[in-house]
Amino acid sequence: MPESITRELVELRDRAERFAREVLVPNKPAMGADADPARARSIVVRAARDAGFFAMTQPRAVGGSEAGLLALTVVRETFASFNTGLAHYAFGPGPGVLAAVGEPLRSRYLLPLLAGDKRAGFAFTEPDDAAHFTRAVPTADGYRVSGRKSYVTGGAHADFLNALVDVPEQGRAMLVIDTGAPGVVLERKFASLDGSHHAAFRFDDVSVPAANVIGRPGEGMPRAMRQIGDTRLLIAAEAVGLARWAIDFTTQHLKAPHHSGEPLGAREGVRLRYADLRIKTFAARSMLYRTARLGEAGANIVNEGIACKVFATEMLSDVVDGAIQLVGGKALTVGHPLEQLYREVRSLRLAEGASDVLRLNLARGSLDLDKGVL
Repeated sequence: MPESITRELVELRDRAERFAREVLVPNKPAMGADADPARARSIVVRAARDAGFFAMTQPRAVGGSEAGLLALTVVRETFASFNTGLAHYAFGPGPGVLAAVGEPLRSRYLLPLLAGDKRAGFAFTEPDDAAHFTRAVPTADGYRVSGRKSYVTGGAHADFLNALVDVPEQGRAMLVIDTGAPGVVLERKFASLDGSHHAAFRFDDVSVPAANVIGRPGEGMPRAMRQIGDTRLLIAAEAVGLARWAIDFTTQHLKAPHHSGEPLGAREGVRLRYADLRIKTFAARSMLYRTARLGEAGANIVNEGIACKVFATEMLSDVVDGAIQLVGGKALTVGHPLEQLYREVRSLRLAEGASDVLRLNLARGSLDLDKGVL
């Protein structure tokens, strides 16, 4: 539970709250109508480096602090509870699927990525109308890659892609592909309802060196899923923090003076709805911290991470919807904080695995593999 964390983590949480108030909140307007994302990003990154948050997601071998799962959960949830949309800038790029790679991938891609000199995209998903899974056919000195990828995270500005490809007769592999290589075509950039940006790529017989395989052919899917799995608890922490913000916002509204003569929060029907928001958030927050503690202790938390991600994101959708119902029609006005949040949270139930797909994975983990705890 959040109340059971160590004194060091309490101090870290307090530092995160100060950082949010002093850096994230004042710079939130920079992402509004007169948006200057580059300026906001620059301010937050610089301040996060000075405060030590930027290094939390980076390996010690390259100067990072490589924070544990509980510490990252505390900070991510705290930042999200201020709902600024800037928290992701406070963390440095992590190694992702490039963790523990050797040369030449380490020098050419991993170190420049961690230093912020290069940007990576994660190419996992084929478009619905793709003729086949992206193929990497072996050659004398590497591979020839053909196919298409859509919803490439970070693809619009990526210097290289970590792409899941199929190597005939050898299985799936993670392959590093330079976006500037001949035959790599950025077909389109597009945005989603939540404001996030993606890209679609086509690979026309792209030549890729053999040294650009991450690990070995046949290991691609586990490596890709490991990165996705690591992100699920991050999403759950963000969902819990955002739910706390929505409840705080609603609480202020319900306590405020009302033209009827008494605050809306004095009405029994309102209180019943409001209580449900708190109950669901309390359950999700408890779940989040228990899972982080299990992971910190070295337990396999694949199933628990799935459970957290599904429960927390569905809880957040319910909480934001309930908050809008209690605040009323003005909450649907374009630009209202709850209207913005309503659009943003829908994608979380699809990101890193749709809820029903994850439910099936969890059931398989328990029924077929005897994994998971209650």
